[in-house]
Amino acid sequence: MYKKLLIIAVIIFAAAATAFRTPPLPGGEGGFKVLDKANMDLSVEPGDNFFLYANGAWLKNNPIPGDQTRWGSFTELQENNMKKLHDILDSAAGITNAPANSIVQKVGDFYRAGMDTNAIEAAGIAPLNDLLSEVDKLKDATELQAFVAKLQTIGIGQMYGFGVSPDDKNVAKEVCQFGQGGLGMPGREYYYDNDARTTKIRDAYKGYIPKMLMLMGEDEATAKKDGNTIFNLEMELAKASLTRVEMRDPIALYNKYSIKAINKLTPGMDWKTTLSNLKVKGEDTVLISTPKYFIALAKMYKTVPMSTWKMYLKYHIVNDFSSFLSSRFDKTHFDFYGRIMSGQQVQTPRWKRVLRMIDGNIGDLLGQLYVDRYFKPEAKKRMMDLLSNLQQTYADRIKRLDWMSAETKGKAIGKLNTFMKKIGYTDKWKDYNTVTIVNNNYIANILSASAWEYKENINKLGKPVDRMEWGMTPPTVNAYYNPAFNEIVFPAGILQFPFFEFSADDAINYGGIGAVIGRFGQLV
Repeated sequence: MYKKLLIIAVIIFAAAATAFRTPPLPGGEGGFKVLDKANMDLSVEPGDNFFLYANGAWLKNNPIPGDQTRWGSFTELQENNMKKLHDILDSAAGITNAPANSIVQKVGDFYRAGMDTNAIEAAGIAPLNDLLSEVDKLKDATELQAFVAKLQTIGIGQMYGFGVSPDDKNVAKEVCQFGQGGLGMPGREYYYDNDARTTKIRDAYKGYIPKMLMLMGEDEATAKKDGNTIFNLEMELAKASLTRVEMRDPIALYNKYSIKAINKLTPGMDWKTTLSNLKVKGEDTVLISTPKYFIALAKMYKTVPMSTWKMYLKYHIVNDFSSFLSSRFDKTHFDFYGRIMSGQQVQTPRWKRVLRMIDGNIGDLLGQLYVDRYFKPEAKKRMMDLLSNLQQTYADRIKRLDWMSAETKGKAIGKLNTFMKKIGYTDKWKDYNTVTIVNNNYIANILSASAWEYKENINKLGKPVDRMEWGMTPPTVNAYYNPAFNEIVFPAGILQFPFFEFSADDAINYGGIGAVIGRFGQLV
């Protein structure tokens, strides 16, 4: 789904806080030690290297853990927040007689299913057998395109990305948006760049595909042959894809077409039928971020043998779900995507991975349990007051600028006064009543939640844009600015030490979360 959110790199601000913040001191409200010299390297002259002077001892005493790819005070906050969420999940999973369809039942059963490694091990690849059988039955390009659309409706985005979100040039209207996809590595560069690191990763990926195919039942010789075929197909898709740098240009990515025009541009793709298969009704235009990609894909639908498409689809379906399958699939997936691709030496503990899936799939249910325990309405109000104070300060400074015309000042203040502030948690929780969560089938839970999410997304078409919708769940340790809505969003997860502390003096909070708000203020 194509939500264009500017997610602030709060790591930048957190890194600056390493030496200057320690956890709240016990024994009283507002007990904070703002500067901890134990984290500093006083042997370094501040004029020579202030960063090492301020943070040197902390860096020496805090090597990056094996299950992480980076470490800092921001990561520490994420880890501490996960411990809180772990407690919530353990509590929910311990209630085995929760009322059916209740928050506790769904959160607890989702967690139990994800943590039941014995059942997952015994099932092997069986949870995907129905989908894989459907692939085997495909006969032609028409059925292929229909099946790819069906996968989209259950949360499996193969060959292209699709979603419904506001039109950047008319944010009051929701529109169908399509983008490139279909690759097993992050972007075009991984298939064509020839620097040492990229070449190493590409070679490893060429070896990874046959390993996955052998786990799916192929013998070694067949797996090597099919793996090479799959990789070459991905090479063709990558050739037609924009680079990740090119994907940063919002002007180049805005390409609106009528159904008639996009059909003419991509002979071989029936867009009216595709939209119908995507459960979209009554839409006469689409936004295509990467037309070049769809021109190439339409040609490939006609030229690539069905046998190749089938092995490609089966591999990608299993690859997408391999982290949720038995240990052989899970370990093989981590060895490439974790160890080789990301440099992570130790796999993230299972409970954290299951937690992330619950947050990503039924986040508003987990979020309600989280804010009930850790983020009270009083904290939300204080944060809102802090934001309003900074907003007024910005307005006062704009009025005093000598280089800005009166007309421009008026427009700047008008925009500043109309930006939306979302703090802590939504005022309109999502309704997951139609999501079926069981305690013994992890993948079924993921698919059920994904199908619900897709339906919710499609149902936006033809309706006013819901500006109250959030792009992050309440426990998220991050924040974002959404330029389409002119809104800043601070989930409850980031509104804790060292960024925000309800019991702390205002100066502490202005120095912490105020710095992040200030960065957003430059973007509003």
